[in-house]
Amino acid sequence: MNQNLSFDEKYAAIGVQDGRYEGAFITGVTSTGIFCRPSCRARRPLAKNIIFYDDPQQAIQAGFRPCKICKPMDLEGEAPDYVKSIIKDLHDDPYLKLKDWDLRQRGVEPSQIRRWFQKNHGMTFHSYQRMLRINKAYNQIKGGNQVTNAAFGIGYDSLSGFNEGYKSIFGKAPKDIENQTVINIIRFPTKLGPMFACATERGLCLLEYTDRRMLESEFKDLCKRLNAVILPGVNEHLDLVQVEIAEYYEGSRHEFSVALDTPGTEFQQMVWVGLQDIQYGETRSYKNQAEFLGKPKAVRAVAGANGMNRISIIVPCHRVIGSDGNLTGYGGGLVRKKWLLEHEKTHA
Repeated sequence: MNQNLSFDEKYAAIGVQDGRYEGAFITGVTSTGIFCRPSCRARRPLAKNIIFYDDPQQAIQAGFRPCKICKPMDLEGEAPDYVKSIIKDLHDDPYLKLKDWDLRQRGVEPSQIRRWFQKNHGMTFHSYQRMLRINKAYNQIKGGNQVTNAAFGIGYDSLSGFNEGYKSIFGKAPKDIENQTVINIIRFPTKLGPMFACATERGLCLLEYTDRRMLESEFKDLCKRLNAVILPGVNEHLDLVQVEIAEYYEGSRHEFSVALDTPGTEFQQMVWVGLQDIQYGETRSYKNQAEFLGKPKAVRAVAGANGMNRISIIVPCHRVIGSDGNLTGYGGGLVRKKWLLEHEKTHA
């Protein structure tokens, strides 16, 4: 994909911590002998000291070593090991409540983990723990457990404290659970940057790069359409999508089996189903797509529905391009769109 970006375009992309260029190129710095990912927070080197490569392997073969700041050999957005360990423990043990003292006993500075959760999940570490416990209680109550048992079972000291915490998230008391829905959300790393995945018990309802500008609007729209709240948690659909997306990036998966739950208008549903008809390694213009759907005069409306797609890659809106061959818009950024199309062309 590097031939699509000039030296000046790549040089302008580094030093500004823009995650949309992840996977597009690697920066070799001749004055230090290291190589970096595009979003490295280190100071931008002089242009005369830079050599751009397609991937880390090329940089290593040229004698460069990986940067210790941006760690270009790791998947972009991957959580540090200490965060992974803490998240796993919180999921495994509903009684676990980690305070500052507990974190220091693990060798973790509290301010460090607070910054990580605020940056990567948009919430405090305390809020993450609270939402995780409430989610566990919701599943227990929905499964037939008594509210009191669920409250004390996840470590609350009083029923009133649990009811207050539950209502602050759902806006309703636990007794109204029949009218409540939870959308589970996870964050996971990929070659092109971290992604959020959301799923109900019916299927995957969102898969987006974490830097998508419309993300907050998509979250709100999903909650409104499904009468739901979004809480950290896992389910079978989220487990499966991580495996299948990893296989996609490796080039070994062309189709997906994860179930989808895509609320939208009848027209949007029709357009999204039509997107899934575009085969791996192929593209279709907006005009062609409108004709395929039997709506030849609705090109703009079809393009608008494409833009409202919440499930990247699996519902492949990146395979739709302009009639003149230009890539046009993509919520994940045009650099990613180029990478995805060339990746599919290579592995088709």
